[in-house]
Amino acid sequence: MIPQKGMVKVSTAFERIVHWYLAITCFLLIITGLGMMFQPLHFLAQPFGGLKGMKTAHNYFGVAFIPALFITALLWWKDAGVFDFPSDLEWFKKAGGYLWHVDDVPETYKFNPGQKLFFLTVVIFGILMIFSGFVMWFPKGYSKEMVRWMFSLHILGLIAILTFVIVHIYLGTVGVPGSAGAILTGYVPKSWCLKMCPKWLRQKEKEGKLEYYYESH
Repeated sequence: MIPQKGMVKVSTAFERIVHWYLAITCFLLIITGLGMMFQPLHFLAQPFGGLKGMKTAHNYFGVAFIPALFITALLWWKDAGVFDFPSDLEWFKKAGGYLWHVDDVPETYKFNPGQKLFFLTVVIFGILMIFSGFVMWFPKGYSKEMVRWMFSLHILGLIAILTFVIVHIYLGTVGVPGSAGAILTGYVPKSWCLKMCPKWLRQKEKEGKLEYYYESH
């Protein structure tokens, strides 16, 4: 996606790098995790030299995931913050206009309540995956019962994160056209901002901090 003149900058290069860092480590963890869990997917272990090699790779992908999650959480907190009730509750009641036509969807800042919920889910279940993963990796000192519970919690975390990731990918591509530019080039059409984050757009315009794309870039 090539930015066009007049598009609005909604993400910095650093934010996009962190986003892809998190996305890639998360993808590798999901693929290797599913490859170990389900026998029909054992073929995914071939690039790693077998299941043992894939398990080792999975563990180190988890280590790489930790700073990605931490930095992402800091960036999200800076821009998204906590839920803003009652307006966010009204947004949820109307599903943000995603599931059916709504004329009066509550206006939002840079991130809508659905995105805040996604961020919160990734952070909470990401921490759960990290903790349970380390107990499974280094089980000495823990009871067998606790280690068994960690396996169950790890699977629960996988289900939750995988579900939200699938929805996130859909909404970021075909579900909400124009969204992909935010994490590919950093620029989106102003019409997209008027629909997705009108309060943020007006605030940046008022502060004189809104950045536009010009052909000279």
